[in-house]
Formats: sequence, structure tokens, C-alpha cells
Amino acid sequence: ELLREEVRQEGRLQGLLEGRQEGRQEGRQEGRQEGRQEGRLEGHAEALVHLLRKRGFAVDDALEQRLRATTDLAALDRWLERVLDARSLDEVFGD
Repeated sequence: ELLREEVRQEGRLQGLLEGRQEGRQEGRQEGRQEGRQEGRLEGHAEALVHLLRKRGFAVDDALEQRLRATTDLAALDRWLERVLDARSLDEVFGD
């Protein structure tokens, strides 16, 4: 009976250690994915601000902050495409 309890405890400990290791690996992977996504968002927003200014559009601090706070990568992609031919900010950001 005592031996059986020791084996059970050892099994629980082994399971706990394996679970922690798997959790750490999953956490690292999720962190890398989130970091890549944040990097894409930041890069797209930075490129958009640069292109808007290069095209002669007025980009005030409020607009720049809104663009940098955007978490919708598809929207940033749309705006980047539109900025190339747009004649106004409405043409860039209008839907």
C-alpha cells in the first residue's frame, strides 16, 4: 500500500513537471507569434505615416497616434494600397 502511494505521488509529480514544461513551450510560442504580429502592425503604421507625409498629406499627432494604435492589419494594408493613388485623406481612409 505504501509503495503504491509513492508510485502515485511520483506519477503526479512527473505529470506536473511535464505539464509545466509544455506550458512554458506554448507560452514562448504564443509570445513569439504576438511579437511578430505587433511588429507587423508597427511596421505597417510607420510605413503609412511615412507615405502619407511623402505624398504631402497633413499627418498631425492625433492621426499618427490613431494609426499606430490600430490593431487591424487588414485595414492598414488597405490604407497602404490606397495612399499610393489617393488625392485626399478621405480617399485613403474612406470605406
